[in-house]
Amino acid sequence: MSELRFSLADVAGVRLAVSPVNETVMSMWAVGSPVHHPVHLPWIDRARVALRRPEVADRVRPLVELARPRSWLPDFLTPAPRPNVEMVEQLDQIATTSPDVVVRDLLATTPRRPLGAFGRSLLTDPRRLLPQLVDAVRVWHEEAIAPDWPRMRALLDADVAYRAAQLAGGGAGGLLEQLHPTLRWLGDRVVTDDPFGRDFDLRGRGLALNPTVFSNRRVLWNLLEDSLPVGAYPVRAVGTLWEATGPPPGDPLARVIGPGRAALLHLLDTATTTTDLARLAGMSAGNVSQHLAALHAAGLVSRSRQGRHVLYRNTDAARVLLRASGGGG
Repeated sequence: MSELRFSLADVAGVRLAVSPVNETVMSMWAVGSPVHHPVHLPWIDRARVALRRPEVADRVRPLVELARPRSWLPDFLTPAPRPNVEMVEQLDQIATTSPDVVVRDLLATTPRRPLGAFGRSLLTDPRRLLPQLVDAVRVWHEEAIAPDWPRMRALLDADVAYRAAQLAGGGAGGLLEQLHPTLRWLGDRVVTDDPFGRDFDLRGRGLALNPTVFSNRRVLWNLLEDSLPVGAYPVRAVGTLWEATGPPPGDPLARVIGPGRAALLHLLDTATTTTDLARLAGMSAGNVSQHLAALHAAGLVSRSRQGRHVLYRNTDAARVLLRASGGGG
């Protein structure tokens, strides 16, 4: 069991964000243990092909070692995200971690599994070797995550929008009570059924929460109370992540409203930005914007703002059309 104690300032400081570096680092667990991540097998097959290339394997080796299956991650490697943070910003944050914090966080992981060769070297000379670890995370993101990031990001953003609505409607306690079946909100604390035994006082620093596609069993907290408080929780609807998107061949709906608009409706089961829709549908951003404007005017898509992004999603009317044309729910 783990327990996180909240003050009024902590309740007010609960926030939601997507963490690109978190997905990049945790994805190594799926690569290392596919049997525990069957939903990601299509992605794992592609990632393992990339990892077999010598020029990638050599540079990514530090991350492979530190992010082994069933191992604890050092807190500095999965920093608390802020809204709309980009990968390059999080890499810079890791790169500027002080040597003392690197050592402290590495030592906190050893009760679960001993450090390997790179971890031991990083422990003794963090200033020299930390850039190699940052480079490993960057390369792995470029090779394995970036090609599928629009798809992942759409799912993660949709979850953040859903949780933000829970936060607005039921407050921090309501959000935390519904975040995962293992969590209970007891008025001034969260108690979670897990084997980690974390016991933290948040001390007015709030709590950053980020959905993740690569952890499906429980909420994962930072290891040390002195780290900025953060929890990574399993994203909703992860089973849809690798499903084929776009209209099926001979889609009847495409003959009625046009193939471009039909393609967008098939992609808007989860809230998605114009940019990500353009990538997923293979259209220009201008074309997507024109189609979305028409669909919105017809009452087939809704839009909401999440930070700097405008998210689009199918309305109930669009879902009725998709069902009627045999295109899904």
